[in-house]
Formats: sequence, structure tokens, C-alpha cells
Amino acid sequence: MSPLAPTLQKFFTDRLLTQRQVSPATVAAYRDTFRLLLGFIADRKKLAPASFDFTDLDAPTIGAFLTHLENERGNSIRTRNARLAAIHSLFRFAALEHPENAELISRVLSIPQKRFDRAIVAFLTKEEAEAILAVPDRDTWIGRRDHALLTVAVQTGLRVAELTGLRREDVVLTTGPHVRCRGKGRKQRSTPLTAGAVTTLREWLKAHDAQPDSPLFPSRHGTPLSTDAVEWLVNKHATAAASHCQSLATRRITPHVLRHSAAMFLREAGVDISVIALWLGHESIASTQIYMHADLAVKQRALDRSTPPEVTPNRYRPSDSLLAYLDTL
Repeated sequence: MSPLAPTLQKFFTDRLLTQRQVSPATVAAYRDTFRLLLGFIADRKKLAPASFDFTDLDAPTIGAFLTHLENERGNSIRTRNARLAAIHSLFRFAALEHPENAELISRVLSIPQKRFDRAIVAFLTKEEAEAILAVPDRDTWIGRRDHALLTVAVQTGLRVAELTGLRREDVVLTTGPHVRCRGKGRKQRSTPLTAGAVTTLREWLKAHDAQPDSPLFPSRHGTPLSTDAVEWLVNKHATAAASHCQSLATRRITPHVLRHSAAMFLREAGVDISVIALWLGHESIASTQIYMHADLAVKQRALDRSTPPEVTPNRYRPSDSLLAYLDTL
């Protein structure tokens, strides 16, 4: 067996799971990256992945794989960069284990992330959010669950994985109502609940009695909802709401749009950007600056405070035919 196979195994068992203790989602993302990479090389070189050496994963090959992701698989630049980050992580680990391949490894590590256009975040207006929340039929068990989930998502801005990971015991509805969750980087945080969200959750918990450690928003079988299931139900209710709110008809609403909406509602209420960063569980306040760019009200207030130059409008008339000719050049 070549050195690559045991190094890759050690990377997962020692580096990711033991030393860094990454989340299952990170392990799955890295696993998928290397499955795609090894499959791509196997197709090109007609070799079994277990026989690959580091020379089979040189910089030109990695570059060809990244191009394959964009051009043939149709992946976005963000996805391409995420795959490259996983590859870089493996090769930084390999640099310590196999210094004899230092030159090859350094060339792979020098492959840069690709720049991409950053669009303004998509978010809901209060009218659009209310239209979506009004769709679930609260006379049914599924409808009450969906309404409670959507209410918590719009008010707290939790990530979809944080929503699906909530347990009944994570909800505190007494003095200082809030929900506790574990976010990215295994960081725990508490997010306050509004009076409306408290009322909705009390009704839901009363209608669905279960053990304290059971999922807050379970499936029909009592298991936690999957990410795909949440995305599906959000899209379903947003599509239904479009019949009453025409602005939703041409938009694709995802759980992350609900998260952005929660942040924008806080911005509209005048909450400081550093508080919003804490609310959303951002590692750095720089991640929260996107909501400043999206908030047109902030820019309008800045424009209103500015003093326009006192310029008298006038039409330019050339003083000489020769100067007029030169201006046309």
C-alpha cells in the first residue's frame, strides 16, 4: 500500500477526530471531497485509489480536479473553494508526516482560493415573513410543528443545523425566555425569545408531549428533522404564501434566508452590529458586515446627513469653435 492511503486514514482518525474533534458535518464534507478527488484521478489514470501515491495528487492534477468541479459538475466557486480547503488541510498534515514530499506538497498548498462576486444577502420583509408564518394549518400536528419551527427560525436566526439539533430541554420559557444551541466550532450560545415566540412554543410543547431530551421539532417518527426536510418545508410554505404575497412568487426562500431576515429585523430595530454578531454566533464581526451593506436605511440616513455641493446648474457653451472641435476628439 502506498503512503497516501495510511496518511489519509490517519488524517481523519488522528487530526480531525482526535486532535481537532470536528463535527460530523465537517467529517462528511471532507469525506465527500476526497471521494470525489480519488474518483476523478482513478478515472483519469485507470488506477485503484488504494494504490495512489502522493505523485498522483500533484498540483496540476489538483488544479484539473478543481476545474472539473466547476465546468463539469457545475459547482459554485464557494463549493470549489471549500473542496480546496479540505485538500489543503490534508496536505498540511502530510507535510509533517512525509517531509520527503515537501516540494510537491508546497506546490499544492500554493494553489489559491478563487475570488468570486459577493451578492447582497437575500432577506424577507416583515410582510413576507408574516405571510409565510400564516400558511401552516395549526389545526394539525404537522402544521403546529411547522409554524413553531418557522417562528423560531425567523425570530432567532438559528442555522438550520442548530434548529434541527434543538431539544425540548434547550427551551426556557420562564423568566428570561431563550433557547440554547450549539453552533459552529462547538460554541454554545443562548438566544432570547420574543413574547410571540414564547406563546407559539408553549402551544407547541403542550400539543406535543415528549421527554426533555427529545427533539424540539421531530419528524413523524420522533427523530430529528433532516436539513433537507427543513429546506423542503420552508420552500413549501413560501410557495403557498406567494398566492397572498406576490413578492414571494419570484423568490427562492431557504432556511438561510430566514436567518438573514432575523438579522435584518434586528438592524431595522437599531441593534448594534456587534450585538447581531453575538446573536447569530458569528466568529468575527466581519461576517456580520454583510447586513450593513444590505441595509439601505443606513445608507439613506447617511445621505440625508450629507451636504450636497452648492452648484448652480448651467449648460456648457464652448467659447470658441476651435475649442469646440478639440472637445469632440
